[in-house]
Amino acid sequence: MEHISTFAQQAKSLISNANNIIILAHKNPDGDAIGSGLGMYHHIKTMGKEAIFILPDQLPKNLLWMPGCDKILVHKSPEKEQAEQAITKADLIIMCDFNNLSRLGGAAQLVEQSTAKKILIDHHLEPSVVCDIKYSRPEASSTCEMVYQVVSTMRGTPTIDSTIATCLYTGIVTDTGGFSYSSSNRLTFDVAANLIESGIDKDYILDNLNYHFSEQRLRLLGYCLNNKLTVIPEYHTAYIWLTQKELRKFNYQMGDTEGIVNYPLTIDGIEFSAIFTEKEKITKCSFRSRGSFPASKVAGDHFNGGGHLNAAGGESPLSISETIKKFVSILPQYEQYIEK
Repeated sequence: MEHISTFAQQAKSLISNANNIIILAHKNPDGDAIGSGLGMYHHIKTMGKEAIFILPDQLPKNLLWMPGCDKILVHKSPEKEQAEQAITKADLIIMCDFNNLSRLGGAAQLVEQSTAKKILIDHHLEPSVVCDIKYSRPEASSTCEMVYQVVSTMRGTPTIDSTIATCLYTGIVTDTGGFSYSSSNRLTFDVAANLIESGIDKDYILDNLNYHFSEQRLRLLGYCLNNKLTVIPEYHTAYIWLTQKELRKFNYQMGDTEGIVNYPLTIDGIEFSAIFTEKEKITKCSFRSRGSFPASKVAGDHFNGGGHLNAAGGESPLSISETIKKFVSILPQYEQYIEK
């Protein structure tokens, strides 16, 4: 673990010498983005320093309980000017859970132009972010797993503050699908065990993640499965699609479609799943797969995105109907990956 030791030492030095620290995570934030950013935020406070955690847009409702969420600045909100002033003033920028500045939305240009020292901690493939030091492990289950390694190495103990541990455990659970994805390995479970030893209430975390959705979100899920699911058996693929009108019908809130893309994979024989969501100027695409089917390759090759082998996302400038036509048309290119 020489690399993590060196990185942790360098990161600790940069944090100790900084006066204006900001932490950034990606737009459409999920549990791993928020958990890794908050984990670093709380760790920096234990070092006697202050930091500001900034997100490009609003947090999903089912993650607002996480400790420190009330301190997060949202760039796409009435706090936009305050967030931009913090970025401009920063002398250290810590970036968590993204591999390209485009994932910062409207804040990307400010970060690119900043002369601040930059740290990247991320588990996505081929990071293109220019930074002073980076910790990149695409094989890691989550960025939260990596932040745990950084924080515990800095502190010199596997047991860390329970507030930090709560944030990191949340990110690991959400990014591994409750430890069900192939990205979970021995280290992932060792880290989870150490986080539990740190005094977290794992039942409280799981209760908040799984049992506090709105009635409308459940009705949206039922509508998707009953009315918007298309199965293409010859390509072992299924997809769901939602228009803006349909989202409004179910009073859509940020995060309401999270996880829906996984449901088609429960169908026997389905190896690749997608959900297409109509936005104002683009169609958002989310992909999941099983086995060796490369969801990340589909996202990267055709939908201006990327991610992991079995979990990826992207976007399309085409209308939602044209995006779906394109998606169906490219499936024969990936027939070789279907397990016979």
